[in-house]
Amino acid sequence: MLNFLHTFSPTPVLLTIGPINVYWYGLFLVLGMLGGIFIILKLAEYYCLSKDLIIDLIFWLIIGGIVGARIYEVLLEFPYYMSHPIDIFKVWQGGLAIHGALIAGLVILYFYTKRHKISFWLVASILAPGAAFGQAIGRWGNYFNQELFGLPTSSSWGIPINSINRPVQYFYSNYFHPAFLYESVGNIIICGILLILHYKTSIGKRDHARIAITYLMLYSFLRFLTEFIRIDKTPIVLGLRLPQIVSLLLILGSLVYLRKFHKTTVDLNIKEPALEK
Repeated sequence: MLNFLHTFSPTPVLLTIGPINVYWYGLFLVLGMLGGIFIILKLAEYYCLSKDLIIDLIFWLIIGGIVGARIYEVLLEFPYYMSHPIDIFKVWQGGLAIHGALIAGLVILYFYTKRHKISFWLVASILAPGAAFGQAIGRWGNYFNQELFGLPTSSSWGIPINSINRPVQYFYSNYFHPAFLYESVGNIIICGILLILHYKTSIGKRDHARIAITYLMLYSFLRFLTEFIRIDKTPIVLGLRLPQIVSLLLILGSLVYLRKFHKTTVDLNIKEPALEK
């Protein structure tokens, strides 16, 4: 596969039907959603949750996630989109920021679970592996759009990038790090870890919270690392790319939350013998 990536030059359009273009990006986005939904529904069945309830939630998460991801991307590239406002709606060309989707998804999940009186953490833990899998598949759409590539490289797994898609400073470089592939493989691994946690840990509020928080922490760590080689435009804050700053904040928040749960568990274990006496 790596040799294929090294020699193949992808194009955004999968096929053309009359005046309509079908894009690889859209195909992988749909495939990622379908794969993620399959995992989520299997976990919902495992925890005896209503399938209709979860499907309804997924519908709102998909709509809200796409809108949130696009708004976040537009804010990152605000000057460009103000000059080209019609491009805001061209989501098939790429430009969906995962951090925007996560923020929108958390807001929707909070109000949805509150309205239906179901556990926020249980549903969040069920959604996490599906989200990781969906991200893994969706990243291949970036590959066919020739976006989300990294620094130039002479390695055998470097991918060719058309001159029109190269940053000016790297115009004379031919091969670049497949940053999309690094994220895709990383997300598959994260999905596997989360599924193992679901089937190997005891079922309880703290376990569900840990699974959901573990997803945020692992993905944020993965994103922090891959940002070191990415060369797409993004604001720089304190010498770091903005997604790295957001990732660090998510990692810090996750660690604080996990520590809080650990401390609560220890306190409960200490108090239990006294209660028995």
